[in-house]
Amino acid sequence: MAFAYILAAVDAVAILIPLRGHTAAANADFAERNTGLVALLILLGVACVAVGGPVILAPTLRWYVAGREPTEDERDAAMKLGSRQSALLSAVWVTCGGILILLNLQGGSALLFPIFLGLVLGGAAAAGTGLLLAQRTMRPILAVATRGREPRMTVPGVFARMVLLWFLCSAVPFGVIAAFVVLRSYGLLIDKSTSLDVPVLVVSLAALVLGLPTMILTSRSISDPVAEVADAMAEVEHGHIGTYVGVYERSQIGRLQTGFNRMVAGLEERDRIRDLFGRHVGTDVARRALEEGSSLSGDVVEAAVLYIDLVGSTRLAESLPPQQVAQVLNDFFRIVVDTVDDHQGLINKFEGDAALVVFGAPLHTSDPASSALTTARALAERLRELPVDFGIGVSAGRMFAGNIGAENRYEYTVIGDAVNEAARLADLAKTSERRVLCSGAALDRADAAECGHWTASYSTVLRGRSEPTHVSAPVPA
Repeated sequence: MAFAYILAAVDAVAILIPLRGHTAAANADFAERNTGLVALLILLGVACVAVGGPVILAPTLRWYVAGREPTEDERDAAMKLGSRQSALLSAVWVTCGGILILLNLQGGSALLFPIFLGLVLGGAAAAGTGLLLAQRTMRPILAVATRGREPRMTVPGVFARMVLLWFLCSAVPFGVIAAFVVLRSYGLLIDKSTSLDVPVLVVSLAALVLGLPTMILTSRSISDPVAEVADAMAEVEHGHIGTYVGVYERSQIGRLQTGFNRMVAGLEERDRIRDLFGRHVGTDVARRALEEGSSLSGDVVEAAVLYIDLVGSTRLAESLPPQQVAQVLNDFFRIVVDTVDDHQGLINKFEGDAALVVFGAPLHTSDPASSALTTARALAERLRELPVDFGIGVSAGRMFAGNIGAENRYEYTVIGDAVNEAARLADLAKTSERRVLCSGAALDRADAAECGHWTASYSTVLRGRSEPTHVSAPVPA
């Protein structure tokens, strides 16, 4: 704020200096009687601003430095800091200018006009520059104060800032030069014989040098937040979805920042839903649902099915506390999920202490039967680490794979004779030596390398079926 006040004072002095010695006697007298007064008023104004600025800022700094969430009143006060600091600058400027005018009333209009002109234009520069500086320096505070709030237009927007930039850097200096020319041409305040070379040169240099900070502040007040949003968009594009930007603007740019954060929040929510959906139905099914939308559709495909079921889960629940039962089941299903994922299978559903696994749907694989048989053997080895017994059945064939249910509630599943056959083989495997059995249909569709790990055992009519099933078991290691 003190810098903005000094900058405005230099603007005003730059207007008054060219008139000194080039106007009427009253203007020449200005240099003799008011040079010290002007310097004193500038120092007094800087001191008032240097003291008043921290006083205005102190309540906000207390909660910000403490790192706590501000109250609603503190949020409102923080959002008004820019306008309050601009008001302080204007009040100090008007007070000092009023003192200067009162002490020069006897000089008449010839003396008061340049003073008034310098005060008005310098005051505009003070208020505008002070507002831009306040917005820039208080960004971290405003980012906290506006968190969770809808931005409202309480500061100049992009258009208003560009108009302010034009006014301070173009309209003011060119207006002063035009006033010099008009006044001299009519002999008002400036003699017609007076040269304007020095006044025009001084005002032009002042506009060139002093306009640069204003232009930088204005352009950075727009480019910085836009660049932050652009950088954050690049982060989101590269997969860092949780990238947010601080909302410290109370203009159209603030709405842009808020809109970007809402977009990111929506992406995070969609990502969480997709992740949760994928955990429930499998990532491949979730991807298929997102791509195809809500429809009751499916296809008849060539696939393989693995069914795994625990033995004695009822006795397990009777003998162990519920927490331990849940832990055993979690360990069991964790091994199942990891092993199935390693072999590109899909856990179609969990049914109590059982699981139905599909190979070849919804994503096509070149050899689903071999994948299912390999998974069955791997599961049998890994599950021996747990204090549980189990049965695994594998079959393969043509089956329907798709959505089953109503329009507003359905699930992805597989339906076919091979599915029922795998479930019956899992029941039969609970009493077999290796705890794993497969059908002849699965072996017929597997490659030679995988078939070498299995041996034909016998044929039997499974429960609920009329035709015999050729049953095979893994070769002992």
